[in-house]
Amino acid sequence: MSRKITFLTLFLWLMTVTFPVIAQQKADTTYTFRFVPQKDMFYVPWNGNDTELARLLECIENSKATIFDGKLPLLVDGYCNSLGGEAENLATAKIRANRVKSELITRAKIKEENFITHNHATGGDFVIVRLTVPAKETAAMDAEAEARRKAEAERLATEKRAEQERLAEEQRKAEEARLAAEKAEAEKTAQQNTLADTPSGTKITTDYHLSLRANLLRWATLTPDLGLEWRICPSCGIAVNGSWTSWTWSDKDRRYALWEVAPEIRYYMGEKKAWYLGAMFKAGQFNYKISETGKQGDLMGGGITTGYQLRLNKALTLDFNLGLGYLNADFEKYEVIDGVRVRCGNETKNWCGPINAGVTLVWKLF
Repeated sequence: MSRKITFLTLFLWLMTVTFPVIAQQKADTTYTFRFVPQKDMFYVPWNGNDTELARLLECIENSKATIFDGKLPLLVDGYCNSLGGEAENLATAKIRANRVKSELITRAKIKEENFITHNHATGGDFVIVRLTVPAKETAAMDAEAEARRKAEAERLATEKRAEQERLAEEQRKAEEARLAAEKAEAEKTAQQNTLADTPSGTKITTDYHLSLRANLLRWATLTPDLGLEWRICPSCGIAVNGSWTSWTWSDKDRRYALWEVAPEIRYYMGEKKAWYLGAMFKAGQFNYKISETGKQGDLMGGGITTGYQLRLNKALTLDFNLGLGYLNADFEKYEVIDGVRVRCGNETKNWCGPINAGVTLVWKLF
């Protein structure tokens, strides 16, 4: 009996001595979030992450006041070793840590300055969040937490200043580029004004000799149109335009197809050589079946043309043109019965009036 009493007394004495020491130690609470190898996306429901996140949010809620005071920072360590190099692993570890922090900021309403983050290119594919929850705060512990908080705040402030300086430098360069562009445009305008004031006998011509043409009105009707113009001299030019299209619909029961070639001779007038008169010849074939009866045949004609060219820049010009004259269309009518064309007569039509119209984009080649 005396031995039992002695043993019990010794045990109680040991507990009395060691319990305050244990009570003053910090207890680390660790939460691990798993990531798919080589990926940086934070999948909350995956691999137990939802359970860990719920536990962590509960712990944060219980210590929110201490966390907001800066006395209890959240220690975040990002890990990645599933990529090829150390730089790639560190970059992915940083992204993973930021993903977890963003989730906590959104859900627990805490701030960036409440975290202390470290990233590692070893260990695995996970992020560890630790809260060092003290059972009893001491002055030394408070000073350490305050120092960590100030160091993190200084780091964030340094990064913010660096970002502001970078943005200011970009704005300065953009402003310099804008001023340089305005200066170049002003010099170009002054040069053009000088050329305009030069007497016509000594004025320098910038007319092209060969250009590519595309009638935008034709393209708008799904009829591709391209052409060339050779300026023999500033006052004379030879142009030729060609159009081709072939469309079918309603199981080939409806059809719109044609090809045309239109050579033209032009005479440019005025000091700027913008207005012109010309003569055009047009030939081609067509096949229309918009209704029950189709028309297929040849067309030929010609007339006079007139137009105006609006120069957009050194390479591009808009050509507004209109042609008046005569067209002859000789065609046969047909119907489609059981997929076979059945001829049902011939017809000839003559047309006097507009034979051509265009808003043509002209591109100077050389």
